[in-house]
Amino acid sequence: MEKKPANLTYGVNESPGLPALLILGVQHIFLLSVAFIVPVIIVDAIGGTPEQAQNLITMAMIATGLATILQGLNSGPVGSGYLCPLLNGPAFLSASLLAGHAGGLPLIFGMTAVGGIFEGFLSRVIPKMRAIFPSEVTGTIVMMVGIEVIPLGVTKFLGVDKFHHSPYSSAAIVGMITLCAMTGFNVWGKGELRLYSVLIGLLCGYCVAFFAGVLTSEHLGQFINAPFFKLPPFGQSGISFNIELLIPFIIAALSSTLKTMGDLTTCQKINNTEWKRPDMQSISRGVLACSLGNLISGLCGALGQSVSSSNIGLSIATGATSRKIAYSIGGILIFAAFFPKLTAIFVVMPTPLMGATLIFTASFMIISGIQIITSRLIDSRKTFLIGISVIFGLSVDLIPGLYKEVHPWFHPIFSSSLSLATVCALILNLFFRIGISKSLHLELTPGVDSADMIFTALEKQGALWGAMKDVMDHAGAVINEFLESATRLEVTKENVNVKVSFDEFNLDVDISYHGVPLSFPEKPPTEDELLAGESGILKLSGFLMKQHADSMKSYVKEGQCFVHFHFEH
Repeated sequence: MEKKPANLTYGVNESPGLPALLILGVQHIFLLSVAFIVPVIIVDAIGGTPEQAQNLITMAMIATGLATILQGLNSGPVGSGYLCPLLNGPAFLSASLLAGHAGGLPLIFGMTAVGGIFEGFLSRVIPKMRAIFPSEVTGTIVMMVGIEVIPLGVTKFLGVDKFHHSPYSSAAIVGMITLCAMTGFNVWGKGELRLYSVLIGLLCGYCVAFFAGVLTSEHLGQFINAPFFKLPPFGQSGISFNIELLIPFIIAALSSTLKTMGDLTTCQKINNTEWKRPDMQSISRGVLACSLGNLISGLCGALGQSVSSSNIGLSIATGATSRKIAYSIGGILIFAAFFPKLTAIFVVMPTPLMGATLIFTASFMIISGIQIITSRLIDSRKTFLIGISVIFGLSVDLIPGLYKEVHPWFHPIFSSSLSLATVCALILNLFFRIGISKSLHLELTPGVDSADMIFTALEKQGALWGAMKDVMDHAGAVINEFLESATRLEVTKENVNVKVSFDEFNLDVDISYHGVPLSFPEKPPTEDELLAGESGILKLSGFLMKQHADSMKSYVKEGQCFVHFHFEH
């Protein structure tokens, strides 16, 4: 059962009410509209027309709306049950450009559908792959999701776009005022002011942009000239397939899947104060929702979809993570796709406003990733895994063109800092798992070995395993309590054998010795029992050990005592 964090106004299982749902849905759509640039980029690259770009945006709204609704479902085989909107992200950009040059829009649509089918296959095997995605891997992915937004966010914040190739002061002023309004209402605002902080910031930004000349008459003309109603062009271009493009789209689908896993891990964490590990079944259903979104995109005539990390950051910032907001977003997007004048509001958003919104939301994603990483003990192996992955991921943005000679099939991996960092983290995780023992054996001598030795050994091994510190501390407390009883109360005069086992889901401590069997009562001993002598103290020791473990059992076999403690991880 999820325990709602105190910083959330509306948790995942709560409903904000219809008026709030509509406003929150519009707020999220303003952020999603940043991705409308992707269809424009692809159409420009393959020599298409503005009308084709507008059609792609319209169909993207329908596909995004349907996929976002599917993602929010919390019953049945499809849907993670979280507010995790989709958009035309960068995961499929490189592969789509290859397909566009080879066969135009029909080939893009056909191969996108194929990528969706492969993503559906991946969703079925994810529950068996948890060991491949420990916290240091998922945390690195989530952190890089935020970091990847930085180049795009900062350039747009300063007004750099296809019309302005360098920053200019009026755009920077508009971006700064917008960002200050968003952060100000979020930090110091209460209730609805915090809930709608991004929307309020955008409204301020639109006003300032108009008076500063950043929102021009040309933008207003696009809105005025847009038709009021128009049927979306479902499947107008048709679809085609090319076996030679299978590998690029499989790699794109894999990149999208890994990003989805990281983002859904964040959704789980921010909605539950008692979060310990990713729920792989929920993630599996979420990836299946994404795969159906891509299948829908391909069949209807839209580009590849992936989850929007920025919108997750927005839900953290506003404290509204209700899954019903996903239904609101989907419904509004599908409705707006039939009314071009409504879509024009988002299409003409000034560049600095886009940048301010991206910077605002990326901040939350970066911190969320760091929190996931630090939720486990870290040793030198994990230090190198995180450090090397981040370094090579950042190299994509810090050194443009560094990987331009890479084979076109592998462009999706080297096209973004997120995809390269993710692949590095997965490979390094498998490599660094070599040589890590699944169990720790200790032979303790009563009266000689100390608590410091026990806790130091467990902390070192826990770091190798990537175990949670609090669980290792509970195990150390149990072992230390037993050793103190053995020393003071002469439970045994011989060495005590301790085996600590770990498998990511469970931590088990097995103690064996020759001596007096311990009792583990459900209730603490009474005052009279404690005053009676050693028997009362032994009961107290057994009671204390039992409190630290989730379950335990003890037995005697052939004169040797065995005690088993189990800790959920």
